Amino acid sequence: MTIPLTLIALSALAGLASSATPIDRHALVTRHDVVLTAFDGEHSLQVGNGELAFGMDITGLQTFAPFNTMSQWGWHSSPLPPGQTVADFKGQIWDTHCRPVRYMMEDRAHPELSTWMATNPHRINLGRLGLELLRKDGSPAVVGDLKNTRQHLDLWHGIVTSEFDFEGDHMQVTTACHPSIDAIAVRIQSPLIQSGRLSVFLACPGDDSSQFANFVGDWAHPGHFEREPTSEPNRLNLVHRLDNQSYQVALSWKGAALESGSNSIKLRGDKADEMSVVCAFSPSTLPKKLPDAEGAFAACRKEWPAFWNRGGAIDFSQSTDPRWKELERRVVLSRYLMKVNEAGSLPPQESGLVNNGWFGKFHMEMVLWHEAQWALWNRWPEIEGSVSFYKKQLQAAKKRAADQGYSGARWPKALGPQGQEWPHVIHRTLIWQQPHPIFFAELDYRAHPTRATLKRWLPIVEATADFMASYAYQDPKDGRYVLGPPLTIVSENTDPRTTQNPTFELSYWRFGLRTAQEWGRRLGLEPNENWNTVLKNLSPLPEQDGLYVTHEGIKDMWTKFNFEHPAISGAYGLLPGDGVDKATMKRTLDKIVATWNFEKTWGWDFPMLAMCAARLGDTDRAVDFLLTKSAGFQFDERGLATGGPFPYFPSNGALLYAVAMMAAGWDGAPERNAPGFPDDGKWVVRWEGLNRAP
Repeated sequence: MTIPLTLIALSALAGLASSATPIDRHALVTRHDVVLTAFDGEHSLQVGNGELAFGMDITGLQTFAPFNTMSQWGWHSSPLPPGQTVADFKGQIWDTHCRPVRYMMEDRAHPELSTWMATNPHRINLGRLGLELLRKDGSPAVVGDLKNTRQHLDLWHGIVTSEFDFEGDHMQVTTACHPSIDAIAVRIQSPLIQSGRLSVFLACPGDDSSQFANFVGDWAHPGHFEREPTSEPNRLNLVHRLDNQSYQVALSWKGAALESGSNSIKLRGDKADEMSVVCAFSPSTLPKKLPDAEGAFAACRKEWPAFWNRGGAIDFSQSTDPRWKELERRVVLSRYLMKVNEAGSLPPQESGLVNNGWFGKFHMEMVLWHEAQWALWNRWPEIEGSVSFYKKQLQAAKKRAADQGYSGARWPKALGPQGQEWPHVIHRTLIWQQPHPIFFAELDYRAHPTRATLKRWLPIVEATADFMASYAYQDPKDGRYVLGPPLTIVSENTDPRTTQNPTFELSYWRFGLRTAQEWGRRLGLEPNENWNTVLKNLSPLPEQDGLYVTHEGIKDMWTKFNFEHPAISGAYGLLPGDGVDKATMKRTLDKIVATWNFEKTWGWDFPMLAMCAARLGDTDRAVDFLLTKSAGFQFDERGLATGGPFPYFPSNGALLYAVAMMAAGWDGAPERNAPGFPDDGKWVVRWEGLNRAP
């Protein structure tokens, strides 16, 4: 069946509440405050503002574990291989429906250049801010010297308080990230300040182009700061240079005096028992005046409650199912983490601003799982940085399509901040990211159904649909349009040279072309006959033995390819079911549950399956998927999720999208509250401010 996508009543799209009594949002959030009592040298607690994030250990700083200070703007490119330029890169030519097409894959004639293009630019660690603690005998402290450690993340205000005892003296460290300035604020209270046994240090690592590092940078060869002039008292302006690139750092302080080390800057406390430090970072120009630590804390106490009070909220606390609190905890902590890591000026990478997974690059396929949730939670400003990237890259996407003989705009997979591509066979043949801009455009229009929204997205929607129609190949044998080969499917576990007509992609192609036509109709434009022709004659979703299968002609589907993403389910879950027969999908979901290897999947697979189950009316199974015991979809004390390279934020984003959809509903959902949750009295779902899903 093809499920029509029409704008339902605007009041429903605007986010109605499930009851007349407003949710106590302060109680909802604060009952999930994070409290840690032990040092963890692998997982960091964070503060941040979406553009900058600061990972800390149990001391509230980066004292014993050099966790990362990462940003959306902090990138570096190593020097090119000697004697080579990017223009030397040629990629590979593959036969594509009887014509040669050049793809940006590893260039066998230039392997070093191919590696350089994969690793550059890479995201950098801006600096380490930590405590230097001295024992009474003058020797440096070790983490085992700390006693009675307790760390509290006040979610409502975005402020962390860390307390511990050290050789009989008590210490309290308060840490926050300014909500609108890329600056970390710290207040330290301890008798150790008066005794001269405590200082704060700032250090930076040398460049390192590796990936998936808890501690980013080359700490064996630390970098050096250069001082810049400043007329402000108790302030230091610094420059850190990496090859021919640089960024700015500023320190300001109270209750301390400046010392300089060979590779670090130190602030030693004076005769008071309190000192404070603000450390700001900038790609170019630093603020002329920095707020002090108390000013930063005050800004957090204003902005973070505003964040929690705006947009959507879901409260499960009246439920009797014993799992309610864990699901609510995952939702609340995911919302905090997504605000800290994934609400900036660029599409987020899979590990946010925690580390440098995939060299810090972002994947334009995964941006859907990271960012679409903001739309359902009625938080469009947080998504704006990501979706505006499509406009910035539109001309490059058109050139990419034209160079390969296609119309429209072809969107890549893995990118750097200026659109630099990572040459790889999967990156060049993956296609499920192509309709994403149309999906985002539709979410925007549902939240803001105005002519201005339509006109803003029109060039992107048209160029995307033009490529999709151009990419579909008309088979001369039967006249139908096919997708691929070459083609890499969502699960990335079949041969791209032979794979054709995958189920999810066919359904998404239908959704994209149909929605693009609707976009033009809303603006009074004539239908695009080319899009109509492709849509009318696109291959049906492939079936075998009454079940949908990953792609047309696959053999041994349920024994040899029952791992990685069960993307079939996404055609009627994440997507509204274009081309889907509901009964066939129900049988297919049953088969997935019975045969799939859920220990060899990725985190977002479980919310995807939950949405499929919800649309099929199997609401008990939908909740079970969200609370699976599989190792690939777990959330630690901080809310950091498994499911891929740790931490894996597509797990958090997909959870938020699925829960919002299951609570607020979707087009064609049963007319009851929380239609994706069981209607048996065990789940009492109170929600407000959410938007309905397509």
